[in-house]
Amino acid sequence: MTPRDDPRDDTDESSGTNLPAPEEHTMALSAPALPALLRARVAVYGLFLLAGMAIGTWTSRIPAIKADLRLSDGALSLGLLGIAAGAITGMQVVGRLVDRYGSYRIMLPMAVAQGLVLVVPAYMPGLPALALSLFAFGAVNGTLDVAMNANAVVVERASGKSMMSSFHAVFSVGGFAGASAGGMFAHAGMSPGVTFAAMGAVIMIIALLSARWAMRDVPAREAARAGSPDAGPARRRVGGGVLLLGVLAFCCMIGEGAAADWGSVYLRDSLGSSPGFAAAAYAAFSIMMTAGRFAGDRLAAWLGPVTLVRCCGALAGAGLAAGIVAGDPVAGVVGFGLFGAGLSCIIPQVFSAAGHRDPAQSGRALAAVASLGYTGFLAGPVLIGGLAEAVTLPHALLVPAVLALFVAFTAPVMRSRRPEPTSGPPSEPASEPMSGPAPGRRSEPARD
Repeated sequence: MTPRDDPRDDTDESSGTNLPAPEEHTMALSAPALPALLRARVAVYGLFLLAGMAIGTWTSRIPAIKADLRLSDGALSLGLLGIAAGAITGMQVVGRLVDRYGSYRIMLPMAVAQGLVLVVPAYMPGLPALALSLFAFGAVNGTLDVAMNANAVVVERASGKSMMSSFHAVFSVGGFAGASAGGMFAHAGMSPGVTFAAMGAVIMIIALLSARWAMRDVPAREAARAGSPDAGPARRRVGGGVLLLGVLAFCCMIGEGAAADWGSVYLRDSLGSSPGFAAAAYAAFSIMMTAGRFAGDRLAAWLGPVTLVRCCGALAGAGLAAGIVAGDPVAGVVGFGLFGAGLSCIIPQVFSAAGHRDPAQSGRALAAVASLGYTGFLAGPVLIGGLAEAVTLPHALLVPAVLALFVAFTAPVMRSRRPEPTSGPPSEPASEPMSGPAPGRRSEPARD
């Protein structure tokens, strides 16, 4: 892996990214504009944080909900399908709304609603009502997911820097924070209702604070009327390139779902490790994924998206395969850790590429990619379980490794022309960014 040789080249084969020279970018941003971009970035961090907190808080109290409603494992699984159905439904609808009204107008109401819908499941009297409340929870979460990623693309475009990996890393931190808080409430003997009400209030406070600093984007229809260079010809469907990016997301999320549900089972049942040590498989996966995402933006700036995805896919596939073939518990933990490190940067880069491919339908592109990715996350554990019945669990877990190598092989689909950074971000956080591209030669994006 080598950094780009000449930042002044007119074509970057590894990334296909158009960005201004660092000195020109600095000149383009006036002193008041830099804090505005920083505030916009912090606002997106807040949205990713609260989305992760909502998921983490809910999952930490699932056992208490199950006990309160006296649900069997099968009944609980039916109720949990409400989240999946709601998320996919929300993702299908929100893409067009983001393109029509802008991500700013969609994500902030959904962020506030996320804190409200978190509370409802704790007060449901039975399984049907629980499933409906979880459908609403999933729909809000799926809608927020697409809208906040679309706004992250807006902030990336205005700054000229890769930021998506760090945004996704903060989502992981939020999930850990929510799960930890839920665990503390449970340890203190608090009910799920109290837990969700307290954490829902925190989520809404973060949402309201983020609203003050978030960057407003110009909806596609308004940009077209204004003659913005970002406005492309209107199309009803996303292109084949976006669907290919969705396939990459699908492959990666199969691996994430498999690691979450089957990593510990593999160490305990197939390798005979203790229950405590078996939990280290997913812990290693999660820790390495979060760490990799915090490093991902610098790696993307250094290597470019294509090379980064290619290397990460190879690391994930080879690492997991080696850990499984070794047939040792320690090697298995190392293998899942390498798998998490490899997958860490791929999904953020895929989302970023989808959002930048056509600004006029960024919402629809992100919705398509997110839907395929979420489908993979749901299908992964089922696929691995079915294959484990037909062959063995170790052999079945080689499938995510093969899919990761497939992602590495197809990394050139990441190569697409991204819009240049805007000539001047908003001096106020909530005002529209200027739409004119900044002139200048190609160069590396400025590093954090």
